[in-house]
Amino acid sequence: MAERNRGADVRLWDNLLSVWQVLDVPEGWRAEIDDLRIVLTPPQHAHHNGIAAQVQRRLYSDLPEELGIYQRLSVHVAPLDKLYVPDLVVMPAELIASADPDTSEPLDASEALLIVEITSKGNAREDRTKKYRAYARGGVPIYLLIDRFDTRGAMATLFTEPNEDGTYKHSEAVPFGKPLPLPAPFDVTLLTDDFPG
Repeated sequence: MAERNRGADVRLWDNLLSVWQVLDVPEGWRAEIDDLRIVLTPPQHAHHNGIAAQVQRRLYSDLPEELGIYQRLSVHVAPLDKLYVPDLVVMPAELIASADPDTSEPLDASEALLIVEITSKGNAREDRTKKYRAYARGGVPIYLLIDRFDTRGAMATLFTEPNEDGTYKHSEAVPFGKPLPLPAPFDVTLLTDDFPG
């Protein structure tokens, strides 16, 4: 019985992915697959985009040449059949270059070196819980959560060393205004002083 249900889930995933690939999403919107359904997210606030630009600029300051930083790159969390479109993904540039230009096939999340999510009022809970667990289960080695709506105040949290149980072994959280060092291969300190709260 469990095998038959898994087969049905695989067919449903394949169907959802096919629909997602041809979906005509309005400019600025994101389409993700979560809990075996397609979820649309509206365009982000200017503060959200400003933080993404600051993080990207800082990461580029010392990024190895073989890596690239990609905005809104679709990643598949294979163990959970989820497809997310993070704010930023750091991935080997050769994977992007070798992707089929005629399809919108998502890349495997486990190939990412870093995934960055910046919360919005409407998605903060998902970024803190669902995506946190999914990225850990998917083997994403570093997850950076920039949470303007944390109940403790605006925070940047770095999660490292994913477990298969959907948690990370280590986390370091700093309030906006404090520096947050990122480990190799980045070896930069993220300055959060100018992040809009």
